[in-house]
Amino acid sequence: MAIPEPSFSVGIEEEYLLVDKETRDLAPEPPEALLAKAEQALRGQVSPEFLRSQIEVGTRVCRSVQEARDQLVELRSTVGSIADEFGLAPIAASTHPFAHWESQHHTNKERYNLLAQDLQHVVRRLVICGMHVHVGIEDDDLRIDLLGQAPYFLPHLLALSTSSPFWQGTQTGLKSYRLSVFDELPRTGIPHNFSSYSEYERTIELMVSAGLIEDATKIWWDMRPSARFPTLEMRVTDVCPLIDDAIAIAALYQCILRLLYRLRRQNQRWRHYPPFLIRENRWRAQRYGIEQGMVDFGKGAMVPFSHLLEELFELLAEDAAYFGCAAEMAHARTILQRGTSADRQLARYEAVKALGGSEHAALVAVVDEIVEETMTLPGTTKPQLKPKIGTGS
Repeated sequence: MAIPEPSFSVGIEEEYLLVDKETRDLAPEPPEALLAKAEQALRGQVSPEFLRSQIEVGTRVCRSVQEARDQLVELRSTVGSIADEFGLAPIAASTHPFAHWESQHHTNKERYNLLAQDLQHVVRRLVICGMHVHVGIEDDDLRIDLLGQAPYFLPHLLALSTSSPFWQGTQTGLKSYRLSVFDELPRTGIPHNFSSYSEYERTIELMVSAGLIEDATKIWWDMRPSARFPTLEMRVTDVCPLIDDAIAIAALYQCILRLLYRLRRQNQRWRHYPPFLIRENRWRAQRYGIEQGMVDFGKGAMVPFSHLLEELFELLAEDAAYFGCAAEMAHARTILQRGTSADRQLARYEAVKALGGSEHAALVAVVDEIVEETMTLPGTTKPQLKPKIGTGS
């Protein structure tokens, strides 16, 4: 029986860290009025996160990545203007350059209290943010089939998104240190390959009946069938300060899923590679971002990321035309030319240090750059931050 054409609808969730505009450090205890005001302005599209110094936004179900972009602009603009009233600013980066996790407090909410009790020290270090992209795949078995094929492409998306090179004031040597923190949680990483939706359901039911998890929302793979929506949720990526970078990644993901659906429709499928091989490319994306290339498993050789990206564009040309998102997807070339947020953060840090700035001054300069990029939106003014750059600050 033919599988109905999926809607391929798009939804994007972004997590932000809240920065004190005076100190540039995280705000461990932002006023409760901030979230209340944001919830009033963005009904159903904003929520607290595990840490009080975080806030999450989510678009509604969108028919296109262009619609998702418009909603993200509105969400960031609203959260930014409300935060500004309280002397704070959101940053769309996956780690804060110098904040310490010991100073943060988790949100007093039943789900988060249970997480804190269950995961202990591991979850207390979770001062990280990500971007999640949902794509509508309504057929249950098709969702599971694509879940088994799409992980091949997840390292490519991660590499384009990297925004977490610093941790607690240290240059980590990784472009996405966020994943190092996140991978300490159970049930993370490359998803398991299931033969059917019923097998997936039985697995979740076993874990629930054994008391391991309350429901499927406690599965934190790099990609998962959403527990709330008929979507495949991509979760591997860092959050991007520049909104067009985020949309390019969402467009690529949407087109990848349609490519795999087209193959299925022709009784074909993407070649299966062992998860340990995919994990190698995942590590290379985490460590180097777009800088050092990845393994082409078909060739058995290391290939520059630019070559892999162009091959991906060729594969996805029909799908980009179908969705009308070729321009958004092609922005990935701009990411390649300009560097990811991690690349820009490191360059900014080194530039301030080269001018004689102190370690702290260089890290503050990085925070300022992330704040500015996060709030560089159409129709908005750039956030005003009191200068703190100096050789001794």
